[in-house]
Amino acid sequence: MKQKVLVTGGAGYIGSHTVLELLNNNYSVVVVDNLSNSSREGLRRVEQITQKTIDFEEIDIRDGDALSRVFERYDIQSVLHFAGHKSVGESVAKPLQYYDNNFTGTLSLCEVMQRFNVYELIFSSSATVYGATTQCPISESAPIGATTNPYGSSKYMVERMLMDLAKSDPQWRIATLRYFNPVGAHPSGQLGEDPNGVPNNLVPFVSQVAVGKLSEVKVFGNDYNTADGTGVRDYIHVVDLALGHIAALQYMEEHQGFEAFNLGTGRGHSVLNIISAFEKYSGQKVPFRIVERRSGDIAECFANPNKAKDILNWSAERDLKEMMEDTWRWQSKNPSGYS
Repeated sequence: MKQKVLVTGGAGYIGSHTVLELLNNNYSVVVVDNLSNSSREGLRRVEQITQKTIDFEEIDIRDGDALSRVFERYDIQSVLHFAGHKSVGESVAKPLQYYDNNFTGTLSLCEVMQRFNVYELIFSSSATVYGATTQCPISESAPIGATTNPYGSSKYMVERMLMDLAKSDPQWRIATLRYFNPVGAHPSGQLGEDPNGVPNNLVPFVSQVAVGKLSEVKVFGNDYNTADGTGVRDYIHVVDLALGHIAALQYMEEHQGFEAFNLGTGRGHSVLNIISAFEKYSGQKVPFRIVERRSGDIAECFANPNKAKDILNWSAERDLKEMMEDTWRWQSKNPSGYS
């Protein structure tokens, strides 16, 4: 058995898929999660699929004492850090909540890691750190920090802190993974995205319309400078994303300092492309309505993923067809998510 890996936010959408891939790669896993936007059921299903057990602790990483007890109980050597809020729109309405959860939570985690001499961290970041860049595709050399919403700003602030931390002490081995737009579900249909309330992201919203939970998709703006006027994003299958974390973990075991990697496909799809692809691969009709743009959204954002390919030997392999089919398999088998 390889090292014990702590996964914060491991009961969430991306976290649970990554826990599954960690177990498939013979890592031993401890999950901490406060279950504010996730479900214990997801981890139970991971255990069923892998036939392996997960140590689970229900705590908030901002509680330094509770987190310290986890480090005392387990021989942790690496941390994959997913815990945090992730809605652009909600962050505009509730900025203090986002800075507290995303920035203060990471600060608390790093303090405890340092106290227990654990120096390997893979951080769940976001392409929103690039802000309203005019460069597409976006490479890791693009400037960061000109963010357009508090969610992106909170991720940028964490990245700055981690850069400074790595500079201050050569023992630190930190990779920040800048996600583009994670979609899809585990091909078993047992594991997928189960947002609290109305989904904030496009694909779960589309699939909930298709399954009859919601009446129509709101398309926020059709006057962007894109081929069909709707926003263009780089959608990546969540299983590819999870495997990117395994690649980063294996790389950082041998390398010191701070490294940033884009995890995307390098291809952009518009909102209308996604709705059309979902209809095609699910066989379901998805009614939609054009509404005004959302605050904090940008026209176009897709990755240059070459650095991850060259250094981590990782690239996204699953196409839009698999993303949509796996999403529909999950949603149709679990119309109410995990509940």
